[in-house]
Amino acid sequence: MKKSMFAKLGVLFLSVVLLAAFGTVAAAKDMRVGGIMDTTGATSDVGKDYAIGMADAFKYINSQGGVNGKKIKYTWFDYGYRIPEAITKYKMLKRIGATAIMGWGTGDTEALSPTVNKDKIPYVSASYSAHLTNPAITPYNLFFSSDYSTNARSCLTAWFDKKWPKNKDFGKRKPRLACCYMFASPYCSAPIKAIKNHAKLLGFEVGPDQDVSLFALDTKSQVMALKTFKPDVVWHGNTVMSVAATIRDAYALGLGADWIINNWGFDENLPRLAGEAAEGAMGATPCAFFGQNVKNMDLVVTSAEKYSPGVPLGKRLIHTVQAWGDALVLWEALKRADAAGVDITNKDSGPGIMKKGFETMRNFDIGLGAAPISYTATDHRPATGCIVQEWKGGKFEVVEDVNLKKRWPDLWDKSEEEGGFFGY
Repeated sequence: MKKSMFAKLGVLFLSVVLLAAFGTVAAAKDMRVGGIMDTTGATSDVGKDYAIGMADAFKYINSQGGVNGKKIKYTWFDYGYRIPEAITKYKMLKRIGATAIMGWGTGDTEALSPTVNKDKIPYVSASYSAHLTNPAITPYNLFFSSDYSTNARSCLTAWFDKKWPKNKDFGKRKPRLACCYMFASPYCSAPIKAIKNHAKLLGFEVGPDQDVSLFALDTKSQVMALKTFKPDVVWHGNTVMSVAATIRDAYALGLGADWIINNWGFDENLPRLAGEAAEGAMGATPCAFFGQNVKNMDLVVTSAEKYSPGVPLGKRLIHTVQAWGDALVLWEALKRADAAGVDITNKDSGPGIMKKGFETMRNFDIGLGAAPISYTATDHRPATGCIVQEWKGGKFEVVEDVNLKKRWPDLWDKSEEEGGFFGY
């Protein structure tokens, strides 16, 4: 009787061990991707939509079999736009074996970059800082979009091409540019050197910068300072809440300048917040707005309905689409690396994912209204220009599709120190 009982217990124990072993094997076929998002901090006005979009995208990817049959376990944290918190969350994601990480802000992404490079973990961020595009310095930093400096140059070029010739002073004097942004924010200040150099290239007079907080609700003092300079066009580098506040105050005080805006300040909420003051505002759009009729937008919209039913479609923004852009480019890199024999479930597979995944892409089309994406071992700028759109008559309209490489081929690959466009 005892032997029989012990035999049964032995069989049960062996079964548990085998199930555990098979479970380990099964788990090994899956992989972890981490996320560091801002849903409560200074950029949460745009970060919440991005975070929801990223979660939607990975749920869709898994519904399609994941990466060649390997499912992705996506684990993300809110870090409140605080760099120390981002470092803590990064360490947690590394500890659980994340193969790749989806990041957020410029300050934290640039601060983490040396660690990411040492750990060899692909880090796909929502920071499009040009400082992250040189693989000789930041080999594991990536994003799907044109970088902030390219965006700024493209916006200024589009304004110079399409708006300045219609100005009553065209041909009589130089156009005047001023910049509004939060001086202390690495994100906001990232493209300022580039846009000023581009202004010099195009023959602008550049006025004093105005320091506008990401939290600003009243910007009348900055607008009055702008009135002294009388700019024809103002670059705004903040996120949408403070951009809208500045545009409203400028409209009320009769500044009379045009606006060109970085991508995180130019979304569907801008006209809702700024009202009639938003008319004519132009901005960088690295992808289509949510719901626009472009390739793969149907996947974004149906996934939003399916996976985030509590968020009305009418409240979703272009930032959902941006999240999908980063998720889709990682998905493609993982599929390519996996097909080439890289064990993408291994947390140490970063070099293989980079070389046999990301850096094999040439003019890869993710749809979403985004430019075709290319990465090489010497250049991680995904795109050579940017579509610039304008809020006009109650809708967004394309002003110009600017291709900087085509327009200034001799400057595209030169460093900023050489007078070129690479690195800033």
